[in-house]
Amino acid sequence: MSTNVATAADTSSNGGAEALIVVDMQNDFADPEGSLYVNGADRVIANVNREILKATAGGRFVVYTQDWHPETTPHFQKDGGVWPVHCVAESWGADFHPRVVVAGPSVHKGVDGNDGYSGFTTRDPQTGEQSSTELHDLLQERGVASVRVCGLALDYCVKETAADAVRLGYDVTVVTDATAPVDVNPGDGEAASEELVAAGVTLAA
Repeated sequence: MSTNVATAADTSSNGGAEALIVVDMQNDFADPEGSLYVNGADRVIANVNREILKATAGGRFVVYTQDWHPETTPHFQKDGGVWPVHCVAESWGADFHPRVVVAGPSVHKGVDGNDGYSGFTTRDPQTGEQSSTELHDLLQERGVASVRVCGLALDYCVKETAADAVRLGYDVTVVTDATAPVDVNPGDGEAASEELVAAGVTLAA
């Protein structure tokens, strides 16, 4: 991985600060032994680290998200949900992959048994009721107006985080070579990219 990169500006074109949101670079998603391993995660780790180094070199805020589920939650198949058990709080699977550079705070999501797709909001899997995480507040405290989003996985948590960021008024770019889809169904990743563009997200390597 090259660190010989141009220093990124720490302000966006609309005058506010820029930030990097690194989504769910955790062992259960990024390690082949993880319960929800995403194909291509090895490439994603290297490119996410590139983005982190660029951001820190430019003095930009870097913030991370982590799934942080209880052992029992309607989010999991064993409890009536759709996903295998993953990212249980304090477990190996919930830890950051050891190769990921950590250069900022982390927002935990899904801690109360909710679905935690977006870094900004969680959703009760039974009622659909939404609640907010602290991510928006962390960005607002730093005057952030523009965000770059990378991490895992494109068709779920990256997509939902980016879509929420647009809804909250941020200029949003998803770094396409620093993410990868789960592709539960073939073409899910492509469909997610199309949804993001339609929502006003910029896709850029």
